Amino acid sequence: MCGRFTLRSSIKEIAEVLQAANVKIKEDKARYNIAPTQEIVAAREDGKRRELLTLRWGLVPSWAKDLAAGARMINARSETVTEKPSFREAFRHRRCLIPADGFYEWKRTDRGKQPFFFKMKDEQPFAFAGLWERWEGEGETIESCAILTTAANEVLAPVHDRMPVILHEEDYELWLDEDKGKQELLKDLLRPYPASEMTVYPVSTQVNSTRHGGAELIEELKINSA
Repeated sequence: MCGRFTLRSSIKEIAEVLQAANVKIKEDKARYNIAPTQEIVAAREDGKRRELLTLRWGLVPSWAKDLAAGARMINARSETVTEKPSFREAFRHRRCLIPADGFYEWKRTDRGKQPFFFKMKDEQPFAFAGLWERWEGEGETIESCAILTTAANEVLAPVHDRMPVILHEEDYELWLDEDKGKQELLKDLLRPYPASEMTVYPVSTQVNSTRHGGAELIEELKINSA
């Protein structure tokens, strides 16, 4: 699964990487501990323009009774996304890109759960494959999203058996394409990202709490193996 990630890159840089012409985000600050139910940056097609906006992390289906459903739907398994009622319509019609430049995963050890930080070797931002949905109720409209997951690659496997779907830059246009005739091609994108381009190291358990959000969270932790 994917339950925490970072976005340290500027909104200007993200807009350039995701080729978003319509930027609807004013706040621009580095985030080191992005957690479920928070507002996160995303890109989607808006007619002929690609827009950059914020969505609530935790997909709330349009038919849900309340927002609580979103807390259980931060991730969507790529193997079943076309079958699950909560995600299948979003997969067909409402896909998005969710930018990040690193993410955390936890490994069970004799000393408890140890967090690890994953990022690209070249330190560049990337994009998760995402789905978004619009929910109306209680006098408000909420747009929310989920991150797709797949089997872990060789870098993730020693820590966890799942990883977020990370898209190659050349596949962004296809992922956001609204042409229904191309939807069969989308499934080929839902695969593990090449391990050779990624790196990982342990970090402090401070990331376990959303009260912590500073740059120290991504500093490598020296673990005494003795």
